[in-house]
Amino acid sequence: MRLALPDTFDVLLLQGEAQRFDDQDVPRDAADAFAATFGRDPRTEDRPCLYICVAPKTVRAWRGEAELRGRVIMRDGAWLD
Repeated sequence: MRLALPDTFDVLLLQGEAQRFDDQDVPRDAADAFAATFGRDPRTEDRPCLYICVAPKTVRAWRGEAELRGRVIMRDGAWLD
């Protein structure tokens, strides 16, 4: 799975293994961390929510097209210097 966050200028590209969880089946520690970070808990809301947990293997980050070269900061699950 690949995720590109947040927009086309300031990009974080994650590539790795993903798992999906419905709001009632998500592991408690992951749901608690989400709630603490974002100030809302989808498990308590009336509408359904889908959690996606990604274990990154490769991470690229850049700010604008000029920084595309050399932006791999994680490879095979290990952070690069």
